[in-house]
Amino acid sequence: MEPSEKSLRLLLKSWLFLTYVYLFIYILLSSGVILYNKWVLSPKYFNFPLPITLTMIHMGFSGAVAFVLVRVFKIVTPVKMTFEIYATCVVPISAFFASSLWFGNTAYLHISVAFIQMLKALMPVATFLMAVLCGTDKARCDVFSNMLLVSVGVVISSYGEIHFNIVGTVYQVTGIFAEALRLVLTQVLLQKKGLTLNPITSLYYIAPCSFVFLFVPWYLLEQPVMEVSQIQFNFWIFFSNAVCALALNFSIFLVIGRTGAVTIRVAGVLKDWILIALSTVIFPESTITGLNIIGYAIALCGVVMYNYIKVKDVRASQLPVESIPDRISKDWKFEKKSSDIYVPDNIGDNEGSSGGNGSASDMNIDEEAPLISSSRLSHIGRTQLTNHAIGK
Repeated sequence: MEPSEKSLRLLLKSWLFLTYVYLFIYILLSSGVILYNKWVLSPKYFNFPLPITLTMIHMGFSGAVAFVLVRVFKIVTPVKMTFEIYATCVVPISAFFASSLWFGNTAYLHISVAFIQMLKALMPVATFLMAVLCGTDKARCDVFSNMLLVSVGVVISSYGEIHFNIVGTVYQVTGIFAEALRLVLTQVLLQKKGLTLNPITSLYYIAPCSFVFLFVPWYLLEQPVMEVSQIQFNFWIFFSNAVCALALNFSIFLVIGRTGAVTIRVAGVLKDWILIALSTVIFPESTITGLNIIGYAIALCGVVMYNYIKVKDVRASQLPVESIPDRISKDWKFEKKSSDIYVPDNIGDNEGSSGGNGSASDMNIDEEAPLISSSRLSHIGRTQLTNHAIGK
């Protein structure tokens, strides 16, 4: 039975309302996880200066939840993972994922949240360079000029940073390039082999492996400190922190399913500005100078131009996207037949997957939830195109 025009209007209103709600939740969680991590790690506040330990808590919790969802409740079916694929694909991806989280969280000990967000403008630059070096993308003059503009903006912003710390800056930039290489490896190793992971199976396979990789630096660097120092451990603080990080992964998945690449990227830019403003209020020591703002604005112009080029390229390579009423009507009819939260389509609905023509540099990443980048979309967003990634 076809839905009437009145019911379609109601569905459209509810669809748009839920979309804005999901966007609000995404921005709230993404900003909250960053500020929460800073508060936990900073010696001036909760004083838990052990970033590897905090990251291991996140990985252990996420892996445990994913195991329960996959093996106990059987919400999703695990992919056919052979030892060869695990050893040659999951292990290296997990290693760079663990490294990006480790270095990114360590940066919170040395530099402000506002300056970290400004440095994260380098993410498209790092991803593009890694993609070109690995042969998954081609060097282009228009993209290169945007990358140069971003780099100049970040340099100006760094020059204007009052509390500039070379150690924290190196940690953050290293984490950015580690994450960029992980994205490229995800495309080269997993997606070109035809293996795609949704958010739950990503956590199921990658989180435990990342936990193991983090154990070595933890044992060498932080375990001796924990033995001699009186480190406070509050179960509810770390539990709520891990829940927020996990919830962010799923909120991004919901947002991707209801919006397009442009909306996601605009929301990410809005989130960065909100986060920079909030960090100066919550952490008074985070001073922003005029040169900071000018440099970040220049870098942001480069990022916006880069996003426009990539979105235009991806749209040009795909079939016309359905109108919102058509999508709602199709989703309404589909949901009458099935209540599955995840439908593993066999078509190339995800750029960079087998049969797709996207590249790692097309991916828009939320650094707090990077595991989403290799997932397939739900049936609600099968016509949308974006790879999105997560947080430290």
